Amino acid sequence: MATIYEVSEAAGVSLATVSRVMNGNAKVSERTRKKVEDAMAKLGYQPNAIAQSLASNRTNSVGLLVSELHGSYFGDLMSTVEQVLKKNGKHVVITAGHVDETREKEAIEFLKSRRCDALILHAEAVSDDYLKSLVDGKVPVVLINRKIDDIDDNCFFVDNETGGYIATKAVIEQGHKHIGYVSGPLFKKDASDRLKGHKRALEEAGITFSEGALFEGDYHESSGQEGMQCISEQFPQMTALVCANDEMASGAMTAAREAGKEIPSQLSIVGFDNVLFSRYLYPKLTTVDNPIQAMGEMAAHWVLEHVYDIKSQTPIKHLFVPQIVKRDTLAAV
Repeated sequence: MATIYEVSEAAGVSLATVSRVMNGNAKVSERTRKKVEDAMAKLGYQPNAIAQSLASNRTNSVGLLVSELHGSYFGDLMSTVEQVLKKNGKHVVITAGHVDETREKEAIEFLKSRRCDALILHAEAVSDDYLKSLVDGKVPVVLINRKIDDIDDNCFFVDNETGGYIATKAVIEQGHKHIGYVSGPLFKKDASDRLKGHKRALEEAGITFSEGALFEGDYHESSGQEGMQCISEQFPQMTALVCANDEMASGAMTAAREAGKEIPSQLSIVGFDNVLFSRYLYPKLTTVDNPIQAMGEMAAHWVLEHVYDIKSQTPIKHLFVPQIVKRDTLAAV
């Protein structure tokens, strides 16, 4: 069986050049690429991951950390990153941190131990200082859904404060003044920013924020159901409920029906994320589009460009602005 060293000799080029050809590197001239490909064909050489790694000091694998392995939000992220990298001959190693500092650090160390060429992290529990130290290390790192000022060139994030603002403003524009809010876990920056935007929209409209109209959920469907029940008891005049993600909005819709409330004639509900199932709920869910797929795509292209010298056809952008998606769960009061 032919080896990469024999291909190198037959083509009259270095091992690194052979590796660049196998990796699709754009810096190789067409003449050199043809010489290498002809030598590979003549020798019947079949490249393998180990040989490529030895020749290029690359594993052609990228580590991806997500908070959870279930749910439409993280499913969309994992699928998008894998598709972009796979199209360019790279593989993805996926692990989960479960929003726990120790487990996130263990997961990141695992990815580094697998000799991943770069890391794409959706990290929520580790500190900014820890992430900054990672970015300063040897392995290139990018962050999704998190902005850290000192390393913002490595961050891909949505404006969550604006997202929370436009969700509540859409409700206010329909005449609602008694508005409940189910937040995500408030130790998370995205959840606290969305609540901040909600409060800003209320203040602009001259509506007093009430603690009784707030329930802190955990981004899962069950907490949306619990939040709906709890707020209804403490804030019975509520005519609209804004939820910090679509899963909780789905749970809130279930609780509303169980309480005999018609949606949206008796209770309007707005979510956040615009995951796939939001358009198939009944009624279809009004929500805020959180472009996690676009963020994942940009992060993957950043890795391809900065680590593998594979340029993106579209400019890399870091900040994403959310948009309201109006469907059938929002009506005038």
